[in-house]
Amino acid sequence: MNPYSVKLETFEGPLDLLLHLINQAEVDIYDIPVAAITDQYLEYIHAMQELELDVASEYLVMAATLLMIKSKMLLPKHEEELFEDEWEGEEEDPREELMFRLIEYRKYKEVAAELKEKEQHRSLIHTKPPEDLDPFISDEEKREIAIKGVTLFDMLSAYQKLMKRKQLQAPRTSTVTSREYSIEERIQEVMESLSRFHGQCRFDQLFTRAERPHIVVTFLAILELMKTKSIRCEQSDNFQDIMIYSMEGGEQG
Repeated sequence: MNPYSVKLETFEGPLDLLLHLINQAEVDIYDIPVAAITDQYLEYIHAMQELELDVASEYLVMAATLLMIKSKMLLPKHEEELFEDEWEGEEEDPREELMFRLIEYRKYKEVAAELKEKEQHRSLIHTKPPEDLDPFISDEEKREIAIKGVTLFDMLSAYQKLMKRKQLQAPRTSTVTSREYSIEERIQEVMESLSRFHGQCRFDQLFTRAERPHIVVTFLAILELMKTKSIRCEQSDNFQDIMIYSMEGGEQG
């Protein structure tokens, strides 16, 4: 004959068992009926012993604590404590310490359940590292991509850094000369510079003069070339140099 088997719900500790009994009895945790909860707790311990299960020492310590609280609550009060002149304050509730421990344990248990739910939700999401898809981009699509990983703010930031660098490199005394720069001419010069650099160079390499008019016109020429998709600007990662690439089939005018 198959032996009769009984399965008891497993708990993570005596506080977990106590919280289960309180929830099962649907009683207020701030007003625990110690006598009833103690009896149910001891019944569970006895069931574990009858089934020859190892009862951890912490469960036995909690059983002793519950019996002590139960006995304190059953002890009669002395009559003299009822007189107001001898009353020294409200009597301490013997359940208070256990109540605080249960409240704290319930908070951690609720947080643990919430984290477990988040873990299960996250386990349904699968990610993979990014791959370089450039080999799969057609030449026509490449011409449509004028900016990769670069925003207008990145371009302005690079321009400001360039201006500061040019100011530091400029001599303390210089001769001011008046010269007009044409955007159309500078566009042509930028494309010629890219050709000399084999179609790619750093952003700052296109600024060959320290004069402010030259820098401003060069920057505007780069923006115009980006607009007509004659060049492509790319920044591989944050704070990296912005690279300029010449693009075939641009709309230069």
